[in-house]
Amino acid sequence: MDLTWWQWAALAGGSFLIGATKAGLVGIGILAIAIFALILPPRDSTGVVLPLLICADAVAVALYRRHAVWPHLVRLVPWAALGIVVGAGAMSRIDDRAVQLFLGVVLLALTLYQLGQRLRPSAPQETPQAAEGAGEHSASVGLAAVVGLAAGFVTMLSNAAGPLMLLYLLAMRLPKWEMIGTGAWYFLLLNVLKVPFSADLGLINASSLLLDLTLAPFAVAGVLLGRRLIALIPQNAFELLALIFTGLAAARLLWMG
Repeated sequence: MDLTWWQWAALAGGSFLIGATKAGLVGIGILAIAIFALILPPRDSTGVVLPLLICADAVAVALYRRHAVWPHLVRLVPWAALGIVVGAGAMSRIDDRAVQLFLGVVLLALTLYQLGQRLRPSAPQETPQAAEGAGEHSASVGLAAVVGLAAGFVTMLSNAAGPLMLLYLLAMRLPKWEMIGTGAWYFLLLNVLKVPFSADLGLINASSLLLDLTLAPFAVAGVLLGRRLIALIPQNAFELLALIFTGLAAARLLWMG
């Protein structure tokens, strides 16, 4: 691709942010997607970003695999797979603005709901350790279906479903490391499922893969450095940052849409 030095620098920075997001530095994934969509044609950028996501997901799974909570994955992944199929079928019929509006509205609604839950006086909540022992104590099959379908649909069209999954895991009251580990497995599975559809649509091709090969080291570096930084962030601060960055991402999507 005929890119200027600053475009290469921006794509390298976006790749680093992709890796950092997979390490648990929540909320910056939307910025990475936006960088790629600004430098490359928005539709083609999804085909470039997908292999970078898979690369970063694989590294994150290697680092956090022991922290995954599989009951949540079993509940979410089938719905998300259905959402991917629907998204692939709708890709030629829905423009970028419609996707941005849809995701922005869903994210804003879920963020406000989570803030309301945190601010509402209530009985003392279960500790994260008790929640871990209870397993699926607050899980909702209906919520999993809605989030799974929406995440699969949005991730197929724009690779921007991370905040949806994050808000679901916040609602499930998972500890920080379990949120990261569960999310790592979830998105590795989903992104691999997307490959045949993206290849069939021509979004992944020899040119995009060559660009991915150049940018992949930056994504790996983002995961490794992000892991060191996330260890310094307490659980409460982690959850608050997740809500703040998700709210900002929702506002940005609504503005662009």
